[in-house]
Amino acid sequence: MPLLPETVRRIDEITARAQAEGRVPSIALGVVRDRAVLHFAGAGVQPRPDPKTQYRIGSITKTITATLVMQLRDEGFLTLDDQLHRHLPGTPVGGVTLRQLLGHVSGLQREPDGPWWERTTGGSVGDLLAGLTPEKLSGSPNRRFRYSNLGYGLLGAVLERVTGQGWTELAGKRVLDPLGMKRTTCAPVEPYARGHVVHALDSALHEEPRPDTGAMAPAGQLWSTVTDMAKWAAVLADPAPAVLSRETVDEMCAPVAISDLETWTEGHGLGPQLFRAGERVYAGHGGSMPGYVSHLAVHRRSRMGVIVFANAYGLHGTSIKKISLTALTAALDGEPEPVEPWRPPAEPHGEAAGIQGRWWWMGREYSIDPDADGLLMTGPDHRTRFTAETPDRWRGVSGFNEGEILRIERSPTGEVTHLNIATFVFHRNPRHPA
Repeated sequence: MPLLPETVRRIDEITARAQAEGRVPSIALGVVRDRAVLHFAGAGVQPRPDPKTQYRIGSITKTITATLVMQLRDEGFLTLDDQLHRHLPGTPVGGVTLRQLLGHVSGLQREPDGPWWERTTGGSVGDLLAGLTPEKLSGSPNRRFRYSNLGYGLLGAVLERVTGQGWTELAGKRVLDPLGMKRTTCAPVEPYARGHVVHALDSALHEEPRPDTGAMAPAGQLWSTVTDMAKWAAVLADPAPAVLSRETVDEMCAPVAISDLETWTEGHGLGPQLFRAGERVYAGHGGSMPGYVSHLAVHRRSRMGVIVFANAYGLHGTSIKKISLTALTAALDGEPEPVEPWRPPAEPHGEAAGIQGRWWWMGREYSIDPDADGLLMTGPDHRTRFTAETPDRWRGVSGFNEGEILRIERSPTGEVTHLNIATFVFHRNPRHPA
């Protein structure tokens, strides 16, 4: 369904103003949902933006790297609590875990030693590991958020050691190819936007080099398009089983750390960044490489997202993140939420029939109703979905009691007497003592 005309006008205005006031050669912005570009807005002429023009996406690449790690975890090749030395024996920073690296709470410093890796042709994994020293741990693990490009270079090294395949090959075979992301590549493929630094004094353009970053590629190498990134945004919102299960993407999008402890508007999961805008939380990632900035933000519940690229190293007076979050918020505010049709409840059977209806705990009323393949428990302050495990035993799969057990307690004659959820006892009689 296309965006409403007023929403389109607002998105176009945000894009045009960002390009003009931000003093960048071009901006490409797409509002996306369910793998499709609902609206494309472009501004500038160097080059004239197009949904299929490549821009360098920088650290959005990290979400691909995190996906590869989670795939191997799900397949049993590693665990997130593996220490680094299990896969990279002899490394002087081997005590940090893969989980800490994914969430940027390992204490590792931000960059590897040597020339700035983003503007330099990169070396091999062996070169990266040879440059490690104990001093690379500049803080204690789990003490606070410390963004580390080096950490993602090391995750790439782990992937190579575990699989015997390079990061580029893994990303293509395991993520890009299954999703049909044919215009997402490790080197630019025409048509692509040339990246620039725009000098503050005279607005002169300086074209930046586009090196292959070698072993640091897992931290920021990829190039992509708005059309391709719509497919990636869809994975964050509605996971593709060929790539990741919903449970794994939910795990990746759960907060590991809050990165701004004063305002609590930004955090980090196991790969994705998390952004709070008003009462909404978006998942995605920002990116920058010399000559380019990028941002991806997805509102998972509505499955709507925004992708924005600019071919300059920063924008005057604003940020690519602000543009992205402003555009996504405008799209969500301007569009009516899809209304799910009412359907009559499923006919209860078996145990579900015996416990359907009203229950009380501490004078509060709760209801249990059939829901898809399980039960939905609704109360004054929370909801939980349960699925059956064994006779008289149900597991909470979402909501307040996720992971908890609902036990059906019976009398000697087999009649249901009460429900026990994590020691909280529910009765049919509203006046029954708790």
